[in-house]
Amino acid sequence: MIGGPGIPDPRRIDDQRVPMIRQYLRIAMRWRYVILGIVAACGLFGLIATLLMTPKYTATATIEISREADKVTEFQGVDRETSVADQEFYQTQYGLLRSRSLSERVAAQLRLVDDPKFFAMFGISDKNPAFQQSNGRYGAAGRAVRQRIAGELLLKNLDIAPARLSRLVDIRFTSPDPALSARIANAWAENFIQTNLERKVQATSYGRNLLQRQLGQLKEKLDESQRQLVGYASAQRIINLPAQSGSDGRSTSERSIVADDLAALNTALSQATADRIQVEARYQATRSGTSTEALRNQAINNLRQRRAELAADYQRLMVQFEPEYPAAKAIRSQLDQLDRSISREEGRVSGSLLTDYREAQERERALQARVDQLKSNYLDLRRRSIQYNIYQQEVDTNRALYDGLLQRFKEIGVAGGVGVNNISVVDTADVPQSPSSPRLLINLAIALLAGLGLGALAAFGLEQIDEAIADPGEVERRLGLPLLGSVPKVDTGTPKDALLDRKSDLVDAYLAVQTNLTFTTEHGVPRSFAVTSTRPAEGKSTTALALATTLARAQRRVILVDGDMRSPSVHHLGGVDHDHGLSNFLAGQDNIEALTFEMTDLGFTAMSAGPIPPNAAELLTGNRLSLLIEKLLQQFDHVVIDSPPVMGLADAPLIASRVEGVIYAVESHGIRSSMVRTALGRLASANARVIGGVLTKFEARKAHYGYGYEYGYGYGRGDGKTGGD
Repeated sequence: MIGGPGIPDPRRIDDQRVPMIRQYLRIAMRWRYVILGIVAACGLFGLIATLLMTPKYTATATIEISREADKVTEFQGVDRETSVADQEFYQTQYGLLRSRSLSERVAAQLRLVDDPKFFAMFGISDKNPAFQQSNGRYGAAGRAVRQRIAGELLLKNLDIAPARLSRLVDIRFTSPDPALSARIANAWAENFIQTNLERKVQATSYGRNLLQRQLGQLKEKLDESQRQLVGYASAQRIINLPAQSGSDGRSTSERSIVADDLAALNTALSQATADRIQVEARYQATRSGTSTEALRNQAINNLRQRRAELAADYQRLMVQFEPEYPAAKAIRSQLDQLDRSISREEGRVSGSLLTDYREAQERERALQARVDQLKSNYLDLRRRSIQYNIYQQEVDTNRALYDGLLQRFKEIGVAGGVGVNNISVVDTADVPQSPSSPRLLINLAIALLAGLGLGALAAFGLEQIDEAIADPGEVERRLGLPLLGSVPKVDTGTPKDALLDRKSDLVDAYLAVQTNLTFTTEHGVPRSFAVTSTRPAEGKSTTALALATTLARAQRRVILVDGDMRSPSVHHLGGVDHDHGLSNFLAGQDNIEALTFEMTDLGFTAMSAGPIPPNAAELLTGNRLSLLIEKLLQQFDHVVIDSPPVMGLADAPLIASRVEGVIYAVESHGIRSSMVRTALGRLASANARVIGGVLTKFEARKAHYGYGYEYGYGYGRGDGKTGGD
């Protein structure tokens, strides 16, 4: 509330948010003529501009850029391998196609630098000293400047369009001359291929020089490392055998003599150990009588065979004779002799095996001692070979680097002479037969879209700066006033004529206002209320007259008081003058009946403003107005005061503070909301109670889209039909 009861605070308006799409549509419908006008203007401008444009022709040459050229040699480039998704290489090529050096090269090759027609075609004036002509030719002094400008012109009208997911690139050039466009597009493709080859040749030459310097450095480093290796081997007495090629063709590393000796002696030791074990086993077998040597000995076998025969003869004799028998004793003696002979032979065999066994043991011990000594020598050699291996690795590394660079140096020479190119022309540019621009339909579409955008911006701008009350809903949103109703604009006749027609839209509208008034107080329609507005001619007098009429038709005793003593109007409705009226009572006259007149056609009593006083505000400052209202309420049910406007006058706040409530008339599309809020603030300072607002002179066709407040004014009339919902 601002300063008094019944006046909503405009700073605390309940912002009932409208959906965004609906709000935009409302703005578009409200400012549709502005939007359509801007769209039409932009469309017309686009049409005229298109017709005035110089036709331009676009020629297109297509080239293919391969990621790698066909390999004639095994030469590997220094570029890293890329995947399909990696576009670094192709982006580099596109940048080279747009390079300034290539454009200037094309301009020089086609002799565009010295062609006045070329520069005139693109609007280059001759004010620049470089374009001064002598005998129809340009001077040589400004050639560098002209070449730079010609290159910029070519780049400005060039378009590089890579085909998506392919290696094809379109080179498009646009100019007013179709033949020139084709020449430049073809020359661009050819010069790009030439520059690509030149870069490769330059890179090859640079690579050969660089590799040659690196070869010299590596050769010196390799020689130094070899001298260092040989010197250390001599000082440490490290002797290695040269590398040998294996059965599979691979060469083995150098072998140490100690390692070879150790391997050979270790093999011999293993063999000696096996021989010793074998001889030992034979010797042990001989001692146990199961020697295989004895079994294989021919002499022992003969002796045993002879003994076996004699033993058989002896056994036959023992069957018949005693052991003392001479023949038996002779045989027994021979058997003993044979046994001694066999023992001697077996002893001789056993002695031979013992000698072999001891020789095997001795050989094994000698070999073992030699192996142990070689092991110590090998360990010492390993210790001394650590630094030798370091030097050897350095030699091997330097030799590998030197051999690799030498091979690369040879291959660069071969590749530089071959000159393989990875760019080729797929389609040459033909002379275009039809212009590529301007395009009337596209330009018109762009102009209309631009106009639509500008129109939308203009509509939003106008909406922001427009403070008019466009529809009834804004009375509550912008002003914070409860809406009592909206009154249509009377197009024909006077408001009084419309009120006399009980079927008119005006009567229906004010009946709705009266109905809403019944809910503003506990006893229904306020008994005394004033009708005011921000400024004159907003419909406040019509509202006061209409409410008095509708209340009178509701069988209420009503008096309409013309409170506008500066510009009275009620006496005109009654057909009387304003010689007697409100000002008389405020000046001290108490005879109220002499100051009123009847308006029989509308059914209520009225009081004119009376003679216009020198200063109406002075008459209203006293208590005479309150006394008048009190006396009138004794005779009438309702006192309706047609108050003067609020802005610029003190009358309206003074009247508003004396009545039960104030009805505020707001003209649709006729008053700024900021002025209304200021006026409401003045009423608030007078502690007046503003019951609500009435939107007057409302035209539904001018309202925001989608509200439809006109529904109901004239429902069921105009078509001769009867009935209702």
